[in-house]
Amino acid sequence: MLRHAVRLLLSLVMIASAVLVGGVLTAGTAQADSCYTWNRTLSQGASGEDVRQLQIRVSGYPAYGQVLAIDGAYGPATAAAVTRFQQAYGLSADGIAGQQTFNRIYALQDADCTPIHFSYAELNRCNSNWSGGAVSAATARANALVNMWRLEALRHALGDRPITVSSGFRSYACNNAAGGSPTSRHLYGDGVDLTGSPSLCTLAQRARYHGFREILGPGYPGHNDHTHVGNKSSRTWSAPTCGI
Repeated sequence: MLRHAVRLLLSLVMIASAVLVGGVLTAGTAQADSCYTWNRTLSQGASGEDVRQLQIRVSGYPAYGQVLAIDGAYGPATAAAVTRFQQAYGLSADGIAGQQTFNRIYALQDADCTPIHFSYAELNRCNSNWSGGAVSAATARANALVNMWRLEALRHALGDRPITVSSGFRSYACNNAAGGSPTSRHLYGDGVDLTGSPSLCTLAQRARYHGFREILGPGYPGHNDHTHVGNKSSRTWSAPTCGI
């Protein structure tokens, strides 16, 4: 309750700090969010770290079967993802990220930049420092952050129903102990296993719209008790029981 009240207050402060420039409302320079604050309106043609930060947060809205590149370049795919994000939250959907869009993001994230319904601890029950996997600890942690924003989009699309994460990042030692594949995406920090409700098939079917190149679920060997989502260079979707 207190956290949400603070987030609302921060959003109000951000609105109050906005400045009117040439008749267009743009973000002010005051640090209104403890994670990250955008200080300009973003649209096609923009580039930079602020674009990359935006792409992380709309990475769950790339359209069916697509994956949004997180490259700091605001192209048509980013504009389309922003539009879908805006539509999902009832905002004016023009593909331009301005104050209204940023305020919605501020309301969705915690101080460590994770979305409010997921956490680093939830995505890593293996160790405390993200080490021992197939990539550096920093890369594994960054991959997990992107996946959390995809999961937040998936959760919202399912009516804001809670999603249970049973496994996230694994070191080689943790992966071996779990009987995981030696090429498992868990080793990269971008593989997540989901259980519980909504149903495993509902999770697998809907995940196709939210930026996951790898979806394995019921009917795929070893996946009748969970739905796995992840990312890699090529698409692998297989959940035969679910029609995938």
